Amino acid sequence: MAEAAVVLMILRQDEAVDDIACRPARPHESAVVAELRWRWVQELYGTPDTTLDEFVPRFVAWTRETESSHRCLVMVRDDVVIGMAWLAITQRVPHPRAFERMSGDVQCTYVVPDERDRGLGGELIEAVLAWARDLGLERVTVHSSDRAVSAYSRHGFEVSPRLLQVEVGQGRAG
Repeated sequence: MAEAAVVLMILRQDEAVDDIACRPARPHESAVVAELRWRWVQELYGTPDTTLDEFVPRFVAWTRETESSHRCLVMVRDDVVIGMAWLAITQRVPHPRAFERMSGDVQCTYVVPDERDRGLGGELIEAVLAWARDLGLERVTVHSSDRAVSAYSRHGFEVSPRLLQVEVGQGRAG
Protein backbone atom coordinates (compact mmCIF):
# COMPACT_ATOMS: atom_id res chain seq x y z
CA MET A 1 0.00 0.00 0.00
CA ALA A 2 3.02 2.26 -0.38
CA GLU A 3 1.53 5.07 -2.50
CA ALA A 4 -1.43 3.33 -4.08
CA ALA A 5 -4.76 4.44 -2.68
CA VAL A 6 -7.14 1.87 -1.35
CA VAL A 7 -10.63 2.79 -2.51
CA LEU A 8 -13.31 1.88 -0.04
CA MET A 9 -16.90 1.48 -1.06
CA ILE A 10 -19.11 2.47 1.86
CA LEU A 11 -22.79 1.59 1.65
CA ARG A 12 -24.81 4.33 3.34
CA GLN A 13 -28.24 4.01 4.93
CA ASP A 14 -29.79 5.67 1.88
CA GLU A 15 -27.99 3.06 -0.25
CA ALA A 16 -25.91 5.64 -2.08
CA VAL A 17 -22.27 4.67 -2.47
CA ASP A 18 -19.33 6.98 -1.77
CA ASP A 19 -15.81 6.53 -3.09
CA ILE A 20 -13.41 7.13 -0.25
CA ALA A 21 -9.66 6.68 -0.51
CA CYS A 22 -7.36 5.69 2.33
CA ARG A 23 -3.74 6.44 1.51
CA PRO A 24 -0.50 7.74 2.99
CA ALA A 25 -0.69 11.47 3.66
CA ARG A 26 1.11 13.68 1.19
CA PRO A 27 3.49 16.41 2.39
CA HIS A 28 1.13 19.23 1.37
CA GLU A 29 -1.58 17.71 3.62
CA SER A 30 0.42 18.11 6.84
CA ALA A 31 -1.33 21.37 7.79
CA VAL A 32 -4.76 19.79 7.34
CA VAL A 33 -3.70 16.80 9.43
CA ALA A 34 -2.39 19.21 12.10
CA GLU A 35 -5.79 20.89 12.21
CA LEU A 36 -7.51 17.51 12.64
CA ARG A 37 -5.17 16.70 15.52
CA TRP A 38 -5.91 20.05 17.16
CA ARG A 39 -9.67 19.49 16.75
CA TRP A 40 -9.40 15.99 18.23
CA VAL A 41 -7.71 17.36 21.36
CA GLN A 42 -10.26 20.17 21.58
CA GLU A 43 -13.14 17.67 21.43
CA LEU A 44 -11.71 15.50 24.20
CA TYR A 45 -10.13 18.01 26.54
CA GLY A 46 -11.47 21.46 25.72
CA THR A 47 -9.57 24.36 24.19
CA PRO A 48 -5.85 23.52 23.93
CA ASP A 49 -3.22 25.73 25.56
CA THR A 50 -1.70 26.33 22.12
CA THR A 51 -3.68 28.17 19.47
CA LEU A 52 -4.33 26.49 16.15
CA ASP A 53 -2.15 29.09 14.41
CA GLU A 54 0.76 28.25 16.74
CA PHE A 55 0.23 24.51 16.57
CA VAL A 56 0.03 23.97 12.82
CA PRO A 57 3.56 25.10 11.81
CA ARG A 58 5.13 23.23 14.73
CA PHE A 59 3.18 20.09 13.81
CA VAL A 60 4.14 20.38 10.13
CA ALA A 61 7.81 20.65 11.14
CA TRP A 62 7.39 17.64 13.43
CA THR A 63 5.96 15.55 10.57
CA ARG A 64 9.07 16.28 8.49
CA GLU A 65 11.41 15.45 11.38
CA THR A 66 9.70 12.17 12.26
CA GLU A 67 8.67 10.83 8.85
CA SER A 68 10.78 7.68 9.25
CA SER A 69 9.14 6.68 12.54
CA HIS A 70 5.63 8.18 12.32
CA ARG A 71 3.54 7.64 9.21
CA CYS A 72 0.16 9.15 8.60
CA LEU A 73 -2.68 7.54 6.71
CA VAL A 74 -5.48 9.85 5.58
CA MET A 75 -9.01 9.15 4.50
CA VAL A 76 -10.18 11.46 1.72
CA ARG A 77 -13.36 12.06 -0.22
CA ASP A 78 -13.07 14.31 -3.28
CA ASP A 79 -9.60 15.47 -2.13
CA VAL A 80 -10.97 16.54 1.28
CA VAL A 81 -9.28 14.89 4.27
CA ILE A 82 -12.03 13.51 6.52
CA GLY A 83 -9.95 11.25 8.75
CA MET A 84 -6.49 10.17 9.76
CA ALA A 85 -4.60 7.47 11.61
CA TRP A 86 -0.93 7.47 12.56
CA LEU A 87 1.34 4.44 12.71
CA ALA A 88 4.36 4.93 14.96
CA ILE A 89 7.06 2.41 14.04
CA THR A 90 9.67 1.24 16.52
CA GLN A 91 12.67 -0.95 15.86
CA ARG A 92 12.90 -3.83 18.30
CA VAL A 93 16.00 -5.42 19.74
CA PRO A 94 17.36 -8.04 17.30
CA HIS A 95 16.56 -11.69 17.97
CA PRO A 96 18.70 -14.64 16.79
CA ARG A 97 15.78 -15.83 14.64
CA ALA A 98 14.85 -12.39 13.33
CA PHE A 99 17.48 -9.68 13.34
CA GLU A 100 15.28 -7.02 11.70
CA ARG A 101 12.28 -6.58 13.98
CA MET A 102 9.76 -3.75 14.17
CA SER A 103 6.48 -3.11 15.91
CA GLY A 104 3.89 -0.40 15.54
CA ASP A 105 1.50 1.66 17.58
CA VAL A 106 -1.69 3.14 16.14
CA GLN A 107 -2.00 6.75 17.23
CA CYS A 108 -4.43 9.60 16.66
CA THR A 109 -7.14 7.81 14.76
CA TYR A 110 -9.72 10.49 14.02
CA VAL A 111 -12.73 10.96 11.77
CA VAL A 112 -14.39 14.37 11.50
CA PRO A 113 -17.66 14.52 13.49
CA ASP A 114 -19.95 14.81 10.45
CA GLU A 115 -18.59 11.52 9.07
CA ARG A 116 -18.78 9.38 12.23
CA ASP A 117 -20.93 6.35 12.91
CA ARG A 118 -20.71 5.13 9.31
CA GLY A 119 -17.90 2.61 9.74
CA LEU A 120 -15.15 4.92 8.52
CA GLY A 121 -13.10 4.61 11.71
CA GLY A 122 -13.12 0.85 11.23
CA GLU A 123 -11.98 1.29 7.64
CA LEU A 124 -9.08 3.45 8.88
CA ILE A 125 -8.16 0.76 11.41
CA GLU A 126 -8.21 -1.91 8.70
CA ALA A 127 -6.11 0.23 6.37
CA VAL A 128 -3.48 0.98 9.02
CA LEU A 129 -3.29 -2.73 9.91
CA ALA A 130 -2.83 -3.61 6.23
CA TRP A 131 -0.03 -1.03 6.08
CA ALA A 132 1.57 -2.60 9.17
CA ARG A 133 1.43 -6.04 7.53
CA ASP A 134 2.97 -4.65 4.33
CA LEU A 135 5.79 -3.17 6.42
CA GLY A 136 6.40 -6.53 8.09
CA LEU A 137 5.65 -5.36 11.61
CA GLU A 138 5.49 -8.05 14.32
CA ARG A 139 2.64 -6.52 16.26
CA VAL A 140 0.59 -3.36 16.55
CA THR A 141 -0.65 -1.82 19.78
CA VAL A 142 -3.05 1.02 20.50
CA HIS A 143 -3.88 3.19 23.49
CA SER A 144 -7.54 3.78 22.76
CA SER A 145 -10.16 6.20 23.98
CA ASP A 146 -13.08 4.57 25.78
CA ARG A 147 -15.33 5.28 22.79
CA ALA A 148 -13.09 3.38 20.36
CA VAL A 149 -12.24 0.24 22.37
CA SER A 150 -15.05 -1.75 20.75
CA ALA A 151 -13.99 -0.64 17.26
CA TYR A 152 -10.41 -1.81 17.83
CA SER A 153 -11.68 -5.07 19.34
CA ARG A 154 -13.80 -5.73 16.23
CA HIS A 155 -10.60 -5.49 14.18
CA GLY A 156 -8.60 -8.01 16.18
CA PHE A 157 -7.07 -5.98 19.02
CA GLU A 158 -7.12 -7.85 22.33
CA VAL A 159 -6.18 -7.03 25.90
CA SER A 160 -2.75 -8.44 26.66
CA PRO A 161 -1.78 -9.46 30.20
CA ARG A 162 1.88 -8.88 29.25
CA LEU A 163 1.61 -5.35 27.87
CA LEU A 164 2.02 -3.09 30.86
CA GLN A 165 2.43 0.66 31.16
CA VAL A 166 3.31 3.24 33.76
CA GLU A 167 2.68 6.98 33.56
CA VAL A 168 6.02 8.76 34.04
CA GLY A 169 5.40 12.10 32.32
CA GLN A 170 4.22 15.33 33.81
CA GLY A 171 2.33 16.45 30.68
CA ARG A 172 -1.42 16.82 30.25
CA ALA A 173 -1.40 15.38 26.75
CA GLY A 174 -3.93 12.63 27.39
